[in-house]
Amino acid sequence: MEGLVIRDHPSPNCGLRRGGLKPQLIVLHYTAMPSADAAMARMCDPATEVSAHYIISMSGNVTRLGSEDRRAWHAGAGQWRGQEDINSRSIGIELDNDGKTPFSEPLMTALEALLRDIMVRWAIPPHGVIAHSDMAPGRKADPGAKFDWDRLARQSLARPAGSGPEPRTIDPASFRALAQRAGYTADVAFDVLLAAVRLRYRPYAKGPLHPQDAVVLGNVAGPAQS
Repeated sequence: MEGLVIRDHPSPNCGLRRGGLKPQLIVLHYTAMPSADAAMARMCDPATEVSAHYIISMSGNVTRLGSEDRRAWHAGAGQWRGQEDINSRSIGIELDNDGKTPFSEPLMTALEALLRDIMVRWAIPPHGVIAHSDMAPGRKADPGAKFDWDRLARQSLARPAGSGPEPRTIDPASFRALAQRAGYTADVAFDVLLAAVRLRYRPYAKGPLHPQDAVVLGNVAGPAQS
């Protein structure tokens, strides 16, 4: 990775990708721990049974915890585009952040460089870069409301929010259909689904379903789910 220095600190918490699967997704997390070192120690402890492929500190240091061709234990139960076992289908990146404060500039710069490299290597498109909260609505909230998805989208490193005129009305069934086409196929209650979509595309929106909730999904909807 030209211009990006990566140190290796292998974690034992990994295994073979199941069914011969290769990375199709990149899942972004926050550590929600006192420091990157504390998070790394946890992800290298066999007793925790958790890990990731990379961790990026607030100062922008990138540490590789496991080979990309291995299955790290970062995503847990969830679903995206009708597919489960996200661990076998993804690369996990942990970001040194408490979920309450903005992500540091050095961290974001390092993340952008790392994403570019991974996306080229595995031919992962922008819509394949997702939040932990996207595939595990209600169970997970990372990387959270403070994460700058628009910044990534402007560089084609993540899928942008849709734009355009608001529909006159939007009902829960129509919203769920839009969300499913965008990838949110986990079987969760409507309020949980709405919260997950907003966390990604409208992080400070409150209240009942609004036409703007449909707008942000309108241009991001992919092929219909089978």
